[in-house]
Amino acid sequence: MSVENNEDVGFTWLDRAIVWLGKKLSLVFAVIVLVSFYEIIRRYAFDAPTLWVHETVTFAGATLFVLGGLYALATDRHVRIVLVYDAVSPSAQRWLRVVHHLLGLAFCGMLLFASWSMATEAVLAPWGDWRLETSGSAWNPPFPAFLKVIILVAVAVMTLQFLLHLVRDLRGKGDL
Repeated sequence: MSVENNEDVGFTWLDRAIVWLGKKLSLVFAVIVLVSFYEIIRRYAFDAPTLWVHETVTFAGATLFVLGGLYALATDRHVRIVLVYDAVSPSAQRWLRVVHHLLGLAFCGMLLFASWSMATEAVLAPWGDWRLETSGSAWNPPFPAFLKVIILVAVAVMTLQFLLHLVRDLRGKGDL
């Protein structure tokens, strides 16, 4: 049985789920390294490069990068001006967090609009039929469409995270 670091457990039920999933998905970075190493061996030792490795590891890395934003918010590791934040009282810190959550919600609202447009164009043809945007390479996987849908889902989850954090701080409670 492992002991969780209190800094990495999250604040809400959603945060805890994101932290749990993030810890599992972090292993994908090791897979990315192994697959990249495989490509290097194929390319330079056997002069037989693959078609699929570069796009696959780029897609996997981009997906982890997008989901990393959810993890950063869940564990309170996002960017903040600590010079100001650490210098004020806990009550003022709570109100600074409220302002942060409100600005985050406004930002997420704009991102939701943009990512919805992006994802819709990536999975639907202009005439409305289902069609996945592809990379245009020789292999031509639908990774761009998948990534744009992942971005939309991640922004929707982040919006919910901001709402839960806002409710928590408005109530003055440490947990939901």
